[in-house]
Amino acid sequence: MAKEMNGEMDKESLRQLLEKHESEPGALIPILQEIQESFGYLPEEALVFVSEEVGIPLGKIYGVVTFYSQLYLSPRGKNIIRVCHGTACHIGGAERISEAVSEELGVGEGATTEDGEFTVERVACLGCCSLAPCVMVNDETHARLSPRKIKRIVKKYRKTRVD
Repeated sequence: MAKEMNGEMDKESLRQLLEKHESEPGALIPILQEIQESFGYLPEEALVFVSEEVGIPLGKIYGVVTFYSQLYLSPRGKNIIRVCHGTACHIGGAERISEAVSEELGVGEGATTEDGEFTVERVACLGCCSLAPCVMVNDETHARLSPRKIKRIVKKYRKTRVD
């Protein structure tokens, strides 16, 4: 789709994407999803282009992007660590787990490591209450955690790079 070429966005691919959706009323979200699928996030240049081509104010586009938690304005890591802070995990020590993740990676919640390997997210519940405290790394759940176990988990994902 609309990959960057020589540091510039492939606007022709973006134009084709917009044409594909032009007959769909309310197609902004599918357009944003396809752009994000291509880049891994929503580059500002792409949002400005969509705004200009479709006639939707940039502020409205940003409103949609910031409303939906599955849309991202910055690049995300190859490995997404979701730390559960639901009631059971909170009682089981979720704050200690979050601190251990942040200490091990050198970034806080909502941030991505400089090497692009990890993004850390705080989530309300993973639905694994009997396994508290827990985290998900990509699609794999890690249960009954301690700060020491976090170090092993991060080490495992550093070894097995997800591309």
